[in-house]
Amino acid sequence: MSPKILLIEDDTSICDMTKMNLNMNGFSQVSCASSGEEGLAAAAQQLPDLILLDIMLPGIDGLTVCRNLKNNPALADIPIIMLTAKGEENDIVLGLEMGADDYVTKPYSSKVLAARIAVQLRKKHTVRKEEELRSILHGPLAIDLITHSATLNGTPLPLTADEFKTLVLLASNPRRVFTRNQIIREVKGDNYPVTARAIDMHIVNLRRKLGDWADHIETIRGVGYRIAGE
Repeated sequence: MSPKILLIEDDTSICDMTKMNLNMNGFSQVSCASSGEEGLAAAAQQLPDLILLDIMLPGIDGLTVCRNLKNNPALADIPIIMLTAKGEENDIVLGLEMGADDYVTKPYSSKVLAARIAVQLRKKHTVRKEEELRSILHGPLAIDLITHSATLNGTPLPLTADEFKTLVLLASNPRRVFTRNQIIREVKGDNYPVTARAIDMHIVNLRRKLGDWADHIETIRGVGYRIAGE
């Protein structure tokens, strides 16, 4: 699916031309807003994958729009490319300082703009992948693999090292059933002298620390355990 691009530009002819050029370069979902206020409202409603932003806008100017977007936690990770006629060094520096991810001056090549957009979208995808690799989110349960910590509804869980490993194993594979021996092997390694009964007590302790969320760890009779899907 083509990424959603929001162009905030008050010149209708530039908006139409840019939209046509982007369509020709493979970006089929492009919408336009003609003022700073309209752009902010459209960004909040559409949650675009990328924003192209002019500086000289009626009402709220582009620099202020950029700052407001980057200060909004729900919108801050949307890449912003300034697309403007203001090409002096000071203008570029100010735009970047306000939070713009790139700065393209008019007139510009449609292919160059498409390439700049592709770069920003790749960066955004890479950041998300890195975040996925360092954390596991399962409803109100958040596990940070870097700090080896977990929270439930924002409250830290006082887990032992083995309880943390067990929770990571189950939460990173929702709905998958793990036998007691598989849990022992994943948590303690091969040939570790732990009985299946010890794993049962281990799960009891983990459930106790999860409180009301404990029933998300399900017992599969005669097999083992799994964490319920959301």
